Amino acid sequence: MGLIFLAPLLGLIAAAVKFSDGGPILYRQVRVGLRGRRFTIIKFRTMSEDAEAQLGAIWSVPDDPRCTRIGHFLRRSGFDELPQLWNVLCGDMSLVGPRPERPEFTGEFGKELSSYDLRHEVQCGITGYAQVHGWRGFTSLEERLRHDLYYIRHWSFALELKVLLLTLIHGWSERTRCGV
Repeated sequence: MGLIFLAPLLGLIAAAVKFSDGGPILYRQVRVGLRGRRFTIIKFRTMSEDAEAQLGAIWSVPDDPRCTRIGHFLRRSGFDELPQLWNVLCGDMSLVGPRPERPEFTGEFGKELSSYDLRHEVQCGITGYAQVHGWRGFTSLEERLRHDLYYIRHWSFALELKVLLLTLIHGWSERTRCGV
């Protein structure tokens, strides 16, 4: 339903991405989801095509110089995440849950924090309890995990609705990257 409702907006964003630099519209990346299963996440492309050619897999940072002009806007607004509704439709993700990470990072995080893999006991989500509280991207891994585990231990339909409402109010954009 969301994909149909958002189709005009998705079309406008796709055209803007394509016309901004002529490259691909969508970006696909392997992530780790439920029970450690790998899947391909889909996002609107926000970085230049060769963004990881020299450095490999690294965290993106606010005002990342690898972003395209339209990419900066998409990241700030959170619109780059909208194609993940397809991942929800395919059953790879849920609307709410811990954000999925890249396999290059999950192994490291598991070594650093012994309870990190508990995040994979639930479906990952487009938005999550940690994200709406400011713990996303280049922020404290310990705090993100603490919030993810709180969500898992206290899951309820009401909590799910609260996270969705907070996402609509605060967004899931870079503006929430401060641990508020």
